[in-house]
Amino acid sequence: MFHITRRQALAASGGLLATVLAPQRYAGAAAGGTLNIAYNVPLPSFDPQTGPSSVNPTIQAMYRSIFDQYVGQKPNLAFEPGLLTAWGWNDDKTKVWMDVRENVVWHDGTPFTPEDVVWSIEREGKQGGGNPVSFIWAGIGNFKIDGKRITGDVKQYDPVIFKWMAFLTGFVLPKAYFEKVGAEGFEKKPIGTGPYMVDAYEGNAYLRLKANPKYWGGKPPFETVVFKFVPDATSRVAEIESGSSDITLEVPYEEYDRLRVKAGLKGVCHPISDIAQIFITNGGVMDDKNVRLAMCHAVDKDAIVKRLLRGYGVPIATLEAPEYEAFDPSIKVAHDPKLAAELLAKSGFSKTKPVKFTIQTTRGYKPKDYEMIQAIVGMWRNVGIEANIETYDIAKHFELRMSHKLAPAAFYNWGNAIGDPTTSTGFAMFSKSPHSAWHSDDLDAKIGPLWGEKDEAKRIAGWKAVDRYIAEQGYILPLLQYAQPILYKSDLKVTPNGSGALQPATLVSKA
Repeated sequence: MFHITRRQALAASGGLLATVLAPQRYAGAAAGGTLNIAYNVPLPSFDPQTGPSSVNPTIQAMYRSIFDQYVGQKPNLAFEPGLLTAWGWNDDKTKVWMDVRENVVWHDGTPFTPEDVVWSIEREGKQGGGNPVSFIWAGIGNFKIDGKRITGDVKQYDPVIFKWMAFLTGFVLPKAYFEKVGAEGFEKKPIGTGPYMVDAYEGNAYLRLKANPKYWGGKPPFETVVFKFVPDATSRVAEIESGSSDITLEVPYEEYDRLRVKAGLKGVCHPISDIAQIFITNGGVMDDKNVRLAMCHAVDKDAIVKRLLRGYGVPIATLEAPEYEAFDPSIKVAHDPKLAAELLAKSGFSKTKPVKFTIQTTRGYKPKDYEMIQAIVGMWRNVGIEANIETYDIAKHFELRMSHKLAPAAFYNWGNAIGDPTTSTGFAMFSKSPHSAWHSDDLDAKIGPLWGEKDEAKRIAGWKAVDRYIAEQGYILPLLQYAQPILYKSDLKVTPNGSGALQPATLVSKA
């Protein structure tokens, strides 16, 4: 199981300074050949900084194959140098400083420079520029470059800014090349500094990459990597069982158990930083606290994990996984169908007069996602809730969430690879976040002051209090922490990644 220690969290946020150069991560890996990956989602855009797709945790493996991030992460989610070799704040946290890695080149052979870092941060922080979390990046600016060191002003203190540099949208793009070809030209021919270069791309079919011979981290383990876009879980099973693909992920757990013992195949199922949850959107029946709490108490999470997911998963009561800094095991939401029925009765609902609403869900995006919602709808029906299931793809979910048009209830997989409460509870529940579904002044009043809290102990305690309040109000329905099933050919060596990102350059090699 991955573990984010307090020491690692402090190192990422400036309490300790990352000053050690990254190792040659791929030295000794068996080079050569082609790796075919049956992947569960397509890549909608080559711009990792803007648009709804930039905050989709599932496609980060593809982005990290082509581009590098400011700050890197190891498979256990510990932070390490990326294109920045060191970073931090001054004593009063009014300024930031960053040291830029030297002797790095873009895929077109041009040098990577500190100007690329400054331009990337400024582009990400530009209001109206398309970055879904632009206010994060806009918190630092007025940069100055002196050799390899960049300094800048803290316009709005954010204790998580350096963690974000290893997270969603935290990628460095080529200033001169992007300004030359424009956004449209970049989509046609993207370049990065990452371990692989784009060789071919066919819409919803596949992405083919070739090894970057000049990668600063050493030679990648495969000459060619092909991400085959296979959204249907049954088809991914067929891909690996037939030998058409070398590795796949997010398959049904019963298929994982069946195939991992088959000759020529292996499997690993490792807890990751993904949380299955049901967004609750305020308005209509969801403004009734009794209805929300009844929804929560009616769900038997233990039964879902044991019977539907074959024991792969950890039931949870908040948006904090057990490894997160703000996880509080004392917060519990008991499975109590009798209490759920009593709560509904207070609002005039019963099995003969049920409360009705729609719940949206993906189907095949995560193992048993649709079947999980079917089971939950059945549990709800037993207490007086009648929910109609509507399916959508993950792209549609992002579109609806960003425009605050999700159904009253909507299944989603929340990824939080940096383990900070701001990027789990904060972004999912603060109404001014483009990623929230529940909007209410009472919750905003509790969350707002925590964004810039400089006392780390007080900040974490504050988030725990927020999580408790959310559970008491039933503002969201957390379900479980996922374990990610990966199946692969036995001649491969696979290292599980705590983030769930299946990165071919760092996690997969010839055995």
